Amino acid sequence: MASYLYVLSLALCVGAAAAGHDYGAALSKSIMFYEAQRSGKLPSNQRVTWRADSGLSDGSANGVNLVGGYYDAGDNVKFGLPMAFTVTMLSWSVVEYGKQLASSGELGHSMEAIRWGTDYLLKAHTEPDVLYGEVGDGNSDHYCWQRPEDMTTPRQAYRIDANNPGSDLAGETAAAMAAASIVFRQSDPAYSNELLNHAKQLFTFADKYRGKYDSSITVAQKYYASKSGYADELLWAAAWLHEATGDLSYMNYVIDNAASLGGTGWQMTEFSWDVKYAGVQVLASKFLMQGKGGQSNAVLQNYQENAEFFMCACLQKSNRVVQKTPGGLLFWQKWNNIQFVTSASFLLTVYSDYLTAARKNIQCSGGAVQPSELLSFAQSQIDYILGDNPRATSYMVGYGSNYPNQVHHRASSIVSFKVNPSFVTCRGGYATWFSSKGSDPNVLHGALVGGPDQNDNFADERDNYEQTEPATYNNGPFVGVLARLHAGGNLNQLLPVAVPSPASKPKPTPAPVQASPPLAPNYSPIAVSQSVTSSWSSRGRTYYRYSTLITNKSKKTVKNIKLSVQMLYGPIWGLSATGGSSYSLWQSLAPGQSFDLVYIHAAPQATITVQSYDMN
Repeated sequence: MASYLYVLSLALCVGAAAAGHDYGAALSKSIMFYEAQRSGKLPSNQRVTWRADSGLSDGSANGVNLVGGYYDAGDNVKFGLPMAFTVTMLSWSVVEYGKQLASSGELGHSMEAIRWGTDYLLKAHTEPDVLYGEVGDGNSDHYCWQRPEDMTTPRQAYRIDANNPGSDLAGETAAAMAAASIVFRQSDPAYSNELLNHAKQLFTFADKYRGKYDSSITVAQKYYASKSGYADELLWAAAWLHEATGDLSYMNYVIDNAASLGGTGWQMTEFSWDVKYAGVQVLASKFLMQGKGGQSNAVLQNYQENAEFFMCACLQKSNRVVQKTPGGLLFWQKWNNIQFVTSASFLLTVYSDYLTAARKNIQCSGGAVQPSELLSFAQSQIDYILGDNPRATSYMVGYGSNYPNQVHHRASSIVSFKVNPSFVTCRGGYATWFSSKGSDPNVLHGALVGGPDQNDNFADERDNYEQTEPATYNNGPFVGVLARLHAGGNLNQLLPVAVPSPASKPKPTPAPVQASPPLAPNYSPIAVSQSVTSSWSSRGRTYYRYSTLITNKSKKTVKNIKLSVQMLYGPIWGLSATGGSSYSLWQSLAPGQSFDLVYIHAAPQATITVQSYDMN
């Protein structure tokens, strides 16, 4: 057994190139899925081009602007609690694996996905003690099968306030904004501070006016009932506020309320949009391993014991374990089981890195567990989702050669509004599109569907919503795990202490610009180099994954880089299309800095040249 674990660990260190799956491609698709879920006015750089604007009057019936945000799954409702959890998990993915996302060329897209969510959450928080938590309702929405662009269902908005509290909803939204504030701290300090201020207000609101949100927004009960209550979200929000600010008052909240709010009492085997205890326990364990406990180490150690109970239960090394299918997938429930698999895999992955950095392991009742074993098990779950299962089915739409083609998703199952703008009626959509046995006219790239049952069985049928409906919160933690697996190796993170957001400062007067000496003809400060990183065969064609390194060779910062990409016959990641063969690079490059972009096609390398740039 010891030699087997060593070989497995060594294989992980080799990295994604030697693995059986293209984690980089899966990562890119997983993030792109969020663009298909967008509500509101779509941006010019929208990559999912079969979608169009929708929900442009959301909130108007209530006198507020609630345009934007995400549709949660295969319907057209904007549910606040799962949306906020999605933003929290996307943000946590970036907080932990931002460097890995940057090296894969997906950091920009990840931040765009987060910001699309936080922009909406900011709109929804209209007053310190008022938060809108839903637009539309599941009952009327599910009666119709329409594209978002054709919606005729009521778009009533529902809110919580001091008289109608919702500590779970407000707490999760506070956690989302606090986590996202870390993501934007360097690139947009003003936006980061705005998020942090809202997060603080929402936490105060959640703690002061306590109650379950679905007692106030009763239309959510049938779809996103808060079965775990709000205590976990209060701890979760406080933990993220401490992570974002370093403020000890939030740490003290987590410690002082550990017993009364269940943080050190509950031993969990589930982590989801509803139940956050395991996430709180992992964050508290991180604080402990960072040496933040001080005189309260004993309380944080209790949190850690419960975090490690979760790990042991997933690894089948505890007295109480998570069920597994015969094919090896963790199994909680028949309806959208994959949401629990991706969230558990994320906790296993980050905890593995925490333990590695602290040079520790876990003592389960079933034996000792090394950090590499946690990561290996998480990888086994991801590989199952991507196709290593008894059905040889990828449960990510658009990945691999055998994936779901009849997804329970209104927008993907109906012809694109841009292809045929003819109005799809409420019930007509069921008759024409829902009942169709054909493949979806729009491939919902990156969507993680609900997945197989406890016996690894799966029916690819549109009316099988328990197994074929995707959801935004399935992908949030998936992004982080894929970024980690794509990077490979032992990160050996040293867990730095969280740094507070910088205070707003007046902008300094810029120094006078010195004239640059004339450059030699045909000189370019930007070097472009390409290489093939992997290849595979599918349906008689050989596909190549190209890595293109854009490097600033000058001694000045280069920005607003425009590139020409010719002879490209597949998707490209890391650039924004500006029309024709022209693309823009979102990131400025400091002297000596490089940016890696990726494209895939069944042809020799594309021709990539620099069109223009600005230099500071």
